[in-house]
Amino acid sequence: MDPDAWPFDQDPNCAVISTRSIVTGGSPILYVSHDAQDHGWQFLDGGTPKMADAMVVGLEEIVELDGTVLEVADLPPGWHAERMSAGAPWSRQRS
Repeated sequence: MDPDAWPFDQDPNCAVISTRSIVTGGSPILYVSHDAQDHGWQFLDGGTPKMADAMVVGLEEIVELDGTVLEVADLPPGWHAERMSAGAPWSRQRS
C-alpha cells in the first residue's frame, strides 16, 4: 500500500490490540474500537475477550489479515464498528 494513501490516523507500525484467535487462529474481525482516551485501536472477534487471548500487533499486520478493516479506518475516536460476519457491512456507533 502506498504510504501516502494510508487511511488510519496511526502509523502502520502502531501497536494495536487484537486476539490470538484472530492473529493466529483465523477468526474474523467483527468488532473494531477506536478508543477516545488514547486514540488506540482494538480489533476483536465479537466475543468477550480474555486477557490470555490478547495480543499486541502492528496495525499493518491487521490490515494484511483482513483488508476490510480499511472500510472503518475513518472511525472517529470514541466510536466502534461491528458486523455480524466476515464480509457483512459494518455498523458504526459512538461508544
